[in-house]
Amino acid sequence: MKLSKEVKTAIIVLGGIVLFIVGFSFLKASPLFHSYRTYYAVYNNVGGLTAGTSVSINGFPVGKVLNIQFLNEKGKLIVTFSVESDFEFTQNSEAVLYDTGIIGGKGLQIVPVFDGSPISISGDTLPSSVRPGITELVTQKLTPLQAQLGSMLESADSLLAGVNAVLDKDTQQNLRASMGNLKEITDNFKSSSATLNTMLKDNRQKLDSSIDNIEGLTGNLKEVSGTLAEADLAKTMEELQQTVSSFKGVMEKIDQGEGSVGKLLKDEALYDNLAGASLQLEQLLEDMKLNPKRYVHFSLFGKRPKPYDPPKDQGEVQQ
Repeated sequence: MKLSKEVKTAIIVLGGIVLFIVGFSFLKASPLFHSYRTYYAVYNNVGGLTAGTSVSINGFPVGKVLNIQFLNEKGKLIVTFSVESDFEFTQNSEAVLYDTGIIGGKGLQIVPVFDGSPISISGDTLPSSVRPGITELVTQKLTPLQAQLGSMLESADSLLAGVNAVLDKDTQQNLRASMGNLKEITDNFKSSSATLNTMLKDNRQKLDSSIDNIEGLTGNLKEVSGTLAEADLAKTMEELQQTVSSFKGVMEKIDQGEGSVGKLLKDEALYDNLAGASLQLEQLLEDMKLNPKRYVHFSLFGKRPKPYDPPKDQGEVQQ
């Protein structure tokens, strides 16, 4: 059976229509032979998201972006996307817009939420959010840093202006002189250090001997401290305390007038008697010096001594 040209033309036209529908469905990312659900999400800015972009859940592609159009006169955008029906999630699940790479590109993913709310159905509008990408995060971090850097540069500029105002010609000359003095001090210190090194090198043997003597002295002190530690210091301190207590008691008795020393210090009559006896003894010695004949009689031939006749003046004095 031969087909006429009209039939062949009709078959070709119908095949072209079918191919056009299949191709259009593929380009629009509309599954042709799979069941799917359609969802919506509203954004202020889609950041370059295009139709045909893959929709994923936990990194696994489950659908495509079907359409993006303005929602109202305020410029909000509504994104229509499809999800295959074999995975279910609740109405509170979130449609998140994120960066797919560092150099650009946007993707859409669904963050499923299982909180007991009703399961989503085709035609629901899911909550939406935008996850900032690396570029945006860097920009957010650099913006305050840039402001701080500008403030630091202004402060540095002010500081340099103040330094320039302070460092006049006289100050600069003084600084140069100070640097010269500092260099001279450094040279002197270097020379002194060299002299000290030479001195130490020349007297190394003496220093070693001194160190040995110090070590010996330390050893002797250690032996003395060991001897003191072995001594019965507690008994010695106890005896010393007893001696101090006894001396204190003796001093208290003396202060109270007990004993010979206490009476001597506290008895005023005894003091007066001693003072009188001392005065009489002094007068007696003075009289013996002035009138020795009154107390000593000496005769070579045994002549009887004459009675002592005191001088008139002395007698008058004594009377």
